[in-house]
Amino acid sequence: MKQVVNPKDTSRAKAFELWMSSPMPMVTLTKTFDVTCLYRIAKRKGLSFNMLLCWCIGKAASQIKEFYTLPEQGQLFNYDRLAINVIVNNCNGGINSCDVPYCDDLEKFNRDYMALTQSASSLCQSTFVDDAMVIGTSAMTATELDCIVNQYTDQFCNPMVLWGRYRKKWLKVTLPISFQFHHVQMDGGHAARFLEELQKVIKAI
Repeated sequence: MKQVVNPKDTSRAKAFELWMSSPMPMVTLTKTFDVTCLYRIAKRKGLSFNMLLCWCIGKAASQIKEFYTLPEQGQLFNYDRLAINVIVNNCNGGINSCDVPYCDDLEKFNRDYMALTQSASSLCQSTFVDDAMVIGTSAMTATELDCIVNQYTDQFCNPMVLWGRYRKKWLKVTLPISFQFHHVQMDGGHAARFLEELQKVIKAI
C-alpha cells in the first residue's frame, strides 16, 4: 500500500525541508563486499548470482524503516512493502525493466525473479509494482567496475544499487557495490547501516 504522509509527522521532517527542493539531493556510497558465500551457493545450487544478491539487498533493506518512505513530486510517501527492480537484456537487443516483489522466502523470490526476468527478456515488456517502494538495481557485468554514479533525474528518486563483475582472487570473491539514495529518504548513517547489514546478510545466507 502507498500512502501520502505529512513530512512533519515523520522523522524525515528536517531532511524534507532541507533537501526536497535541492537540485542534487542524491548521495552515493561505495563499499567492496565479500561475496564468496553468494558465489559458492550460486555455483553449488545452480542459482543466479544476481538473483541472490537482489534478495540480500531486499533482506537488508527490509530491516531499515527509512526504506519504506520515498519522496516523489514534492510529497513524501509511505509504503508497507518493498520490491527490487531488475534491468533485463531483451531478445531484440534492448533492455526492459521488471519489479520483483521482495519476500523473506528465498525460493519464492527466486521463482518470481526468474519468471519475471525471462518474460521481460522474451516478450520485450516491462513490468512494474506501483504499490511498493522499489529499490533499483543495475548489474553491468561485462567488466569490473570500481564505482558507479547513477544519473540523477527528478523523475526517479528511488534508491539504486549498482555493481559490475565480481572479482575472484584465490579463495575469495569480492564485489564493489555503489549505493545511491535520496537525502530526504535517509541520511548517510542509515545508508552506511544498510551497507553493513547487506554484508551480514550476504555472509549469513
